[in-house]
Amino acid sequence: MPKFGKVSLQRLDTCDARLQHLFNVVVEKFDCAIICGHRNKEEQNAAFKAGNSKLQWPKGNHNTLPSKAVDAAPFINNDISYDASQCYYFAGYVMRVAEELGINIRWGGDFNMNGDLNDQSFRDLVHFELRE
Repeated sequence: MPKFGKVSLQRLDTCDARLQHLFNVVVEKFDCAIICGHRNKEEQNAAFKAGNSKLQWPKGNHNTLPSKAVDAAPFINNDISYDASQCYYFAGYVMRVAEELGINIRWGGDFNMNGDLNDQSFRDLVHFELRE
């Protein structure tokens, strides 16, 4: 059975309890890694500057403590996979588990939540955030 490593657990620990619960259930059946939970000011602005975020500090969901967003990716062949097809597959699994748990989330591959994965101006295939 897959389980999170020490670094993933530390990152997940910075997230809202609902995200922690969701990804602890997800990892039971789908090996994955937590890339990012909470981001401080320097980390958020660096992500913005690198083009990995559309928001500067403090406007991102990663900037709350606990974080209302998490970046997670499939862990395949002992490595984090950013392969789009793997991320789409993983996101479908995460979204289904979230629905079963009653946790309302939004995925960065369909920010407008319309089901059309081709109409995004910004794709963040490893991003999941709480919808409240």
